[in-house]
Amino acid sequence: MEFEEFQEFRKILCVCPECGEIVRVSDLRLKSKGKVKKTWLDDYEDRLLQMDKKEEEFNEIEGKLREAAVEKGRKEAKKVFNKAIKADLRRLKLDPYDIKPILNPVDFLVFKGMNSKDIISNIVFLSKQLENQNINRLRAQVKDVIEDNNYEWQVARIDNTGQIELE
Repeated sequence: MEFEEFQEFRKILCVCPECGEIVRVSDLRLKSKGKVKKTWLDDYEDRLLQMDKKEEEFNEIEGKLREAAVEKGRKEAKKVFNKAIKADLRRLKLDPYDIKPILNPVDFLVFKGMNSKDIISNIVFLSKQLENQNINRLRAQVKDVIEDNNYEWQVARIDNTGQIELE
């Protein structure tokens, strides 16, 4: 591509204002003795450089801003959680980010320590007492399976395309 442009410059001829000689644009070695007048392109390039500098400055502080926003959001979410949740559940002093809704047959699973310590110390099953015997029977089966260690733990991951991969 550059070679083709250079060949095109060889086709353009100029007349030197000093000596009147005809030369090719590709042969010119341009120099300016005096002050060069700024063009719109110079202003545009200056603005691009300024924009690049501002973008770099923003990128430096962006991570810190995001971390602060996440922390602030988590504190607010905890306040909302504590206001919205029943007093019985609040008394357990659980981290709301450790609670995952399952809803059937167990209402919630709590992975203690998952959010704050990056290590799960305990898994708690939370359910409200119900009069529905079918759900109570299912819950009793879950309890029996856990007590008898008659289960296998498997992790399934879902990627962005919706594919499930078992580990």
